[in-house]
Amino acid sequence: MKNLIAELLLKLAEKEEESKELVVQVEALEIVVTALLRKLEPEQLKGITLGIENAMAPATEPETSPDALLLRNYVEKLLNHPRI
Repeated sequence: MKNLIAELLLKLAEKEEESKELVVQVEALEIVVTALLRKLEPEQLKGITLGIENAMAPATEPETSPDALLLRNYVEKLLNHPRI
């Protein structure tokens, strides 16, 4: 029983480490994308934003994914209120 608990704790620790790595990767991508967006001309940014909104429309319908609203809100935040 102790071995099983120890094994489960090790697996949990591994999953937590993987989760932390994914968070860091996402934050790094957010910083890079924000920096790129800030270098664009307003018309370019508007075109990209429109393209993203059009591409996301089918993917963010509530029946498509339970996380659709979360995804839409995050992309909107990234495009309209990027990290400073």
